[in-house]
Amino acid sequence: MQTFSIDGLLCDESAATISVTDHGFLYGDGVFEGLRFYGKRVLKLGAHIKRLEQSAIALNLQLPMSTSAIQTAITDIVAASIYDDGYLRLVVTRGTGPLGIDPRQCKMGRVIIIADQRTMMSPEVREVGANVTITSTRSLAGDQLDSRIKSLNYLNQIMARIEENSAGADEGIVLNQSGYVAEGTADNVFIVKDGRLLTPPVTDGALEGITRELVMELAAGMSITVREHSLTPFDLFTADECFLTGTGAELIPVRQVAGRVIKFSPGPVFLSIKRQFQLALKKETWFS
Repeated sequence: MQTFSIDGLLCDESAATISVTDHGFLYGDGVFEGLRFYGKRVLKLGAHIKRLEQSAIALNLQLPMSTSAIQTAITDIVAASIYDDGYLRLVVTRGTGPLGIDPRQCKMGRVIIIADQRTMMSPEVREVGANVTITSTRSLAGDQLDSRIKSLNYLNQIMARIEENSAGADEGIVLNQSGYVAEGTADNVFIVKDGRLLTPPVTDGALEGITRELVMELAAGMSITVREHSLTPFDLFTADECFLTGTGAELIPVRQVAGRVIKFSPGPVFLSIKRQFQLALKKETWFS
């Protein structure tokens, strides 16, 4: 069951509405964050709020509520949710305005929060690993739209997801304009090669993921060599391990990429990091 908050006020689904003239709806003009809560506590809330602020700054979008008010609204909706563990979608739109893309016509944005549960992969896939394809849809170049902006316009990822669905895969890997690995349609990509943990840099089109950052911190704390490194499909095919990370995905092993079977799925490095990830959840949420 979903729980809703509009501009900081809890409401039922019938009241959880915005105008059809909102530029978030009309033009995808806005930003969002996906957050997880465990034991009624939000994981990495400060990091998510900071990323929301930075995305808004990049779009010259004035947040209609203070960050402290947004955090209070998040706390309120988590408390009101029937779930102890769940997923939050935090959306900030440009607000209502006349037809036309000029953002100056929108005077006040809207803040929407939805609390629900989200399962991106089946338990079986999480156990044995995902079947991943490489899509022909390419990520936008950094001089077109920086990957660090979590905007409401996800059409590029949707096109890649359509390809993934047509191929019968569990997820799709998106390359950038130069043919380097950027990210999954909704998650970051890691490989393990010769004991090193490698992930594409944000300059190659990867989202600066909150879970990505946590995994890198945990791996470094385990004395695993961690590097941001440009990757090609060849690197995925020949990796010892491959896995995906994201707020919605959490951690998911990959068993094959474009028909090439990964050596280990799930592999020993992935399993070690996953154990530390689960401990971090308990430390930062349930027992914080």
